[in-house]
Amino acid sequence: MSQERPAPLRICVVGDELVAGVGDRRALGWVGRVAARTAVQVPATGVFALGVPGESTSGLLARWREETDLRFAADADNRLAVGLGRADVDAGQSTARSRLNLANVLDDAESRGIAAFVLGPPPTLDTEVNARLGDLSQAFADVCQRRGVPFVDAFGPLSAHDAWFADLAGGDGTHPGQSGYGLLAWLVLHGGWHEWLGVPQDA
Repeated sequence: MSQERPAPLRICVVGDELVAGVGDRRALGWVGRVAARTAVQVPATGVFALGVPGESTSGLLARWREETDLRFAADADNRLAVGLGRADVDAGQSTARSRLNLANVLDDAESRGIAAFVLGPPPTLDTEVNARLGDLSQAFADVCQRRGVPFVDAFGPLSAHDAWFADLAGGDGTHPGQSGYGLLAWLVLHGGWHEWLGVPQDA
C-alpha cells in the first residue's frame, strides 16, 4: 500500500523591504535564511518573499490577498508570514489603525483556512521612531495573542543588542546587513516557527 504524500508547503511572506532583504550583500535577508533551514526539514517547501519598499500595514492589507492568490495552490498547505517594519510610523499612521489593519489581515487569512505567523518591527537608529515602534510592537503582539497567531518580538530583544545597531550603522543606517538579518532569522527560528509548521525544533 502506497503511503500518502503530505501536501506541499507554500509560505508567502508579505511586508516591506526587510522581507526582500534590502541591504544584505548575500541577498538572502531573514526570509532566505529561514527558508534554507526550513527546506532541510520540509523539502517540498516553496517560500515566496513578497516585499514592497516602505509598505505600511494599510498597503499590506490592500494587496496581500491578490499577491498570495497567485502563489497559493488548492492542493498545498498554504501559510502566510507577515514581516512588519517602521513604515506605519513614517507615515504618521495611528496605532489604532495599524492594529486594525493587521487584525483584518489575520482574520481574513483565518477565514480562508490560512495559518499566519507575524514578525514584529525591529528597532532603528532613530530614538523618536523607536518610541513609537515600541508601542506599535506591543499592539501587534496583542492583536496576535487574541487570535492565537504566533508573534515574534524583534523590537525588545534587538533594542538591547549592540550588534544589531552596529550593523545598521555600518550600512545605510536604515537596513541591516548580513549580521542583522541573521539575528532576525534566529529570532524567527527560535520564536515558534517550527511549532507553527509542525516540525521538530532543529539545533
